[in-house]
Amino acid sequence: MKILISNDDGYQAPGLVALYEALKTVAEVEVVAPEQNNSAKSNALTLHSPLYVHRASNGFRYVNGTPADCVHVALTGLLGYRPDLVLSGINNGANMGDDTIYSGTVGAAMEGYLFGVPAIAFSQIEKGWAHIEAAALKARELVQQIDQQRLIGHQPWLLNVNIPSLPLEQIKPLKVCRLGRRHAAEKVITQPSPRGDTMYWIGGAGPAMDDAEGTDFHATTLGHMSLTPLMVDLTAHEHLGYWAQTAARLSGGGDA
Repeated sequence: MKILISNDDGYQAPGLVALYEALKTVAEVEVVAPEQNNSAKSNALTLHSPLYVHRASNGFRYVNGTPADCVHVALTGLLGYRPDLVLSGINNGANMGDDTIYSGTVGAAMEGYLFGVPAIAFSQIEKGWAHIEAAALKARELVQQIDQQRLIGHQPWLLNVNIPSLPLEQIKPLKVCRLGRRHAAEKVITQPSPRGDTMYWIGGAGPAMDDAEGTDFHATTLGHMSLTPLMVDLTAHEHLGYWAQTAARLSGGGDA
């Protein structure tokens, strides 16, 4: 099995290193990750400046771009082959609910999915890398189980997995969940710059708003790994009929 790993915390992040170390004995693994932290870059691609690829002393390759840039460059020429699986993470902090819209971790995995490669975004619930080796072992276990079930190589899929920051023996079995929802983000933070201008810092993510049973928030609070299958099609299919009728009325009103 050939695996491409990326992330959004940067090529030196402990979560990336732990994931690589856990998988290198069971698969052929390549790492192509951002040079710097690129959290919350979502699916952004760099189109108006050149990208450069360098190799670190540990063999990892890093790119002066976004997580999606890394996977895009890897799959369109850098690797020279098509991997069986794209993995992203392990992220420093949860990517649940609305986080998935902004997440560079999910964005890297989604880039693989858009190229037709099965992909998984891995995140650890708490920031700080506590028990990161345990999280990496659980990630490896899931990858091996998916491979054993022959789910790789037929059609692409995109999974979002969040792992509790607990010792290995305390992490409860995997639960398949829907995404929860967060409250709106906290208020923007302002402070004066050394030159007297006002600087604005995006506030922290809001607390969980929908953490009912069946959501990723609920499962991970109870100590379970959560797995959510994601889709890229943003069409509100159930509302197409309503908007078709509305558009017809609007067109009719415009003709009158």
